[in-house]
Amino acid sequence: MFRTVAELVEIAEKENLLISEVMIRQEMDIKNKTREEVFAEMERNLQVMEKAVEDSLKGVHSVTGLTGGDAVKIQTYMREKTPLSGNLMLDAVSKAMGTNEVNAAMGVICATPTAGSAGVVPGTLFAVKEQLHPTREQMIRYLFTAGAFGLVVANNAFISGAAGGCQAEVGSAGAMASAAIVEMAGGTPQASAEAFAMTLKNMLGLVCDPVAGLVEVPCVKRNAGGSALAVVSADLALAGVTSRIPCDEVIGAMYRIGQQMPSSLRETGEGGLADTPTGRLLKEKIFGTTV
Repeated sequence: MFRTVAELVEIAEKENLLISEVMIRQEMDIKNKTREEVFAEMERNLQVMEKAVEDSLKGVHSVTGLTGGDAVKIQTYMREKTPLSGNLMLDAVSKAMGTNEVNAAMGVICATPTAGSAGVVPGTLFAVKEQLHPTREQMIRYLFTAGAFGLVVANNAFISGAAGGCQAEVGSAGAMASAAIVEMAGGTPQASAEAFAMTLKNMLGLVCDPVAGLVEVPCVKRNAGGSALAVVSADLALAGVTSRIPCDEVIGAMYRIGQQMPSSLRETGEGGLADTPTGRLLKEKIFGTTV
């Protein structure tokens, strides 16, 4: 039905549908499943996300000790202080980091679109839930909206750090979340596209440089940054701010940037933060001296 964001928005506007509805119908058509079956599949994804967030707020730590416990620290700070960035944004940050901490601790998460970027979509969802009070169906639709935009990225660029750097992972996840927030908040399909574009534009060029080759540092905190940017871009779009560069062109730019990125900055753990003195020491501490 659609391959580009422009086509996705056109269908939604022409048929007076939500982006999520366009995606639901496409899933039904491609998978030859009923609406109930498609909804049930996404409900299971939502349940996995919900449990990951809940587990993270009880406190989890990775085997390496590189990550864990920060989501709880943020929630404590929110209760005891007045966050400078506001409760909703910091709640999204906490739950995004927490989900990624669960991933690092070998827990069960839902890759959205990857494991390394798995915190952004659920983190933002369960934060805006506190303000928008969506129904369960609207929460499921949130995931369909995010998935519609993610599908476009996957078909026209890439969603893996190994292929295009972290711009393809946390960048895509943040943009997907931003578009979904807009729909849940009552924005138009075009406003969702604007939010997606503004988020991804601000993540272009982000490298993938995991310390010791593990999806922990700096991945967890990049999920924090991606979720914060998603919330900001959603607000911009809902306020009527637009991207001067069309959404599909931003995706195309991300693809070309990824192609130009050296392999040392694409999930190999050979450059960037992984190649700092501390990054090298941490790798040695975890894996021992290497020849």
